Amino acid sequence: MARSAPAEALRIGGLTPLTTIDFPGKLAAVVFCQGCPWRCGYCHNPGLLDAAQPGALGWGDVLALLRQRRGLLDGVVFSGGEPLAQAGLPDALAQVRALGFATALHTGGMYPERLAAALPLLDWVGLDVKAPWARMAAVTGAPGSGERVRASLALLLASGVAHECRTTWHPGLFPQEELQALGTELRHLGLRDWVLQPCADPRLPGSAPAARQALQQGVAQALPGLAGAVVRGGPAV
Repeated sequence: MARSAPAEALRIGGLTPLTTIDFPGKLAAVVFCQGCPWRCGYCHNPGLLDAAQPGALGWGDVLALLRQRRGLLDGVVFSGGEPLAQAGLPDALAQVRALGFATALHTGGMYPERLAAALPLLDWVGLDVKAPWARMAAVTGAPGSGERVRASLALLLASGVAHECRTTWHPGLFPQEELQALGTELRHLGLRDWVLQPCADPRLPGSAPAARQALQQGVAQALPGLAGAVVRGGPAV
C-alpha cells in the first residue's frame, strides 16, 4: 500500500506561478518537489535531487498563490525532482482539486505503486521513458529502474488518464536504432503521444543540436519507430 502523509509534509523546491507548456492546453502553475531517486548525468534540475534538503517554501504558500489565481489558472503541475517520492502528494492533489484546479504530474515512473494511488486524482501525466528498458539503469543510475518504469507505463495506459511519454536523447546515450525500436514497442503497447526531447548534456557540448537534427530528420522521414513522434525543443529535464 502506498504511503500517505498530509500535504504540509511536502518538500517544495520551487514554484512557477504560470506556465503554458507543462500542462497541455492549460494555463498552470508548477510545484517543483524536492528529491529524486534518479541520477541522470544530464539532469537540468540538479538542485532538486537531494531529498534531505529542506523545502524552499511551504504548502501554505502554494495554497495562498492558488487562491489568488482562481479564475486565472486552469491547473497545477507537480514536477521535480520526483513528486511520487513524497508521501504528501496524494493529499496535495486532493486539495488542489478541491480548489477547482485540474491536476498534472511529471514523473520518472520509479514508483508504480504510488502512481496507482495517485492516478484517480490526476487529469494528465507526463511520464519520462528515458531509455530502452535494458539501458534504463545506465541512464538513471538506479538498478531495476527499467522494470519499474515499464510497470508505471502499463498502469498509465490502462488508467484512462490523459498522458504523454517523453524520451530525452542524444546519440551518445544509446544508438538511434535503439530509440526507433523503443518507439515501435511503445506504439505496440498502446502509446499514442510520444515526445522526443533533444538532450543538452553538459558532459557532451553540442549534444542538443546534433540530437535535434537527427530527431527531426528521423521524424520527417517517418523512420520505423519515429513516425508520428513529436520533437520538442528545450533543455533536458
